[in-house]
Amino acid sequence: MPSGFMQHEKNGLVYMTAGVIGAKHAFSTRYGGVSEGDFSSLNLGFNRGDEAEKVLENYRKLGEATGIDTMHADYTNQVHGNVVRIATEEDRRLPNSHESVECDGLVTVTPGLAIFCFTADCVPVLLHDPVRGAAGAVHCGWKSSVQDILGVAVETLRGLGSEPENIRAALGPAIGAGNFETDSDVPDALRAWLGHDAEEYIYSGITPGKYNVDLRGANARRLMQLGVRRENIAVSAECTIESHEKYWSHRYTSKHGLKRGSQCAVIEL
Repeated sequence: MPSGFMQHEKNGLVYMTAGVIGAKHAFSTRYGGVSEGDFSSLNLGFNRGDEAEKVLENYRKLGEATGIDTMHADYTNQVHGNVVRIATEEDRRLPNSHESVECDGLVTVTPGLAIFCFTADCVPVLLHDPVRGAAGAVHCGWKSSVQDILGVAVETLRGLGSEPENIRAALGPAIGAGNFETDSDVPDALRAWLGHDAEEYIYSGITPGKYNVDLRGANARRLMQLGVRRENIAVSAECTIESHEKYWSHRYTSKHGLKRGSQCAVIEL
């Protein structure tokens, strides 16, 4: 599968895009915001302990750089489940409002309505169907992944008139397999989710009794199982732990006793 990711910078704010996605979209980085200290500098998480005014300014700066309406959008309220909600015009709100229904994925067919998901090691997945005019933003942590949140997202898009062969998917920066060490419960859950296809994404860990898992690869495989064409899937090669200065990483900051922010994946038809 191609990577096809490109880096952009405007007014000091750095974000990534994927060539397979034709709609406005962005995967944010840590660069170009106004937050300070452990949250330096582009933190998009209001619930991490950062100053709310600075986080709100970060959203404004992201919108200014990308041309996306980040201030009147819809945002996931993530709980590591598999709920995918359809976002409509009535769901527009400020990023610091607290009205969001709990969900780990959003889909929409509403032009001009940006939808967000948030990560700090988990896999952000953006979906775009240029034929129907539909989009999705899905938070794929390992728990939501094995609960088949991508299956729910694709089925929800089908209900809105999309066909899987028309869907483009971009899997953004996330924890790489070399750094995602797990106990046996994660590989077992992958096998229950993907069947025999799971074995390609499970490795024996350096630590006895541990395993390493390629979560991005597993989610890309699930998209292909669902009917998304291989050539329409782009997978970022960047690891959030290895590139912890560029991206927020929950595992890295936890290990080093630091507070952390959140980055986003956002798409707007």
